[in-house]
Amino acid sequence: MFKIAFTATLLAFFAPLEAKSETLSQLRGRYVIEASSEIGFLVSQLGGGGVKGSFRRFSGIFNLMPGNTARSSVTFSLEPASVETGQTRVEDFLKSSAVFSAREHPLIRFRSTRVRQDGPDSAIIEGVLTARGITRRETFHAKLAGWQGRNVRFQVTGDILRSPYGMDVGTPIYADRVHFEMTLTGKRK
Repeated sequence: MFKIAFTATLLAFFAPLEAKSETLSQLRGRYVIEASSEIGFLVSQLGGGGVKGSFRRFSGIFNLMPGNTARSSVTFSLEPASVETGQTRVEDFLKSSAVFSAREHPLIRFRSTRVRQDGPDSAIIEGVLTARGITRRETFHAKLAGWQGRNVRFQVTGDILRSPYGMDVGTPIYADRVHFEMTLTGKRK
């Protein structure tokens, strides 16, 4: 359950840069993910409902290289102890050793390994995600949602299986697949 896909989102903006180089070339640079960004997730439940939540503490950087998407990169970290679901009992369970093991593994990290454009304003971000000491390859889809001045915003989505990270408690009643929806805002530094 990690919204680290968020970092991948940042790279997605490169696609529009190549498509609209005259205006998008101004997006070149190093961007720091702002605290106003949103990282949400959903784990479906058999028969309806499920667990919906977000993470409140995270950080990341994306380097945008308009016209050369392959040279763009994203790094992202989130603190699983910052999970919020609106239910203290559920939050405590998610932070426990049954799921995130937040005390022993205080960060979930994502580092891109490849960014490729798949549309005029979107990209696929491939990378490695580390959670609970386990590292696996994951993929996210990012779409440029807007930019103004030194700020850029991406919509990032992705699905991650929780079982390979040792977080499969509750399956099959709760789905193995975690769906992430992120709005990542970056400020050029």
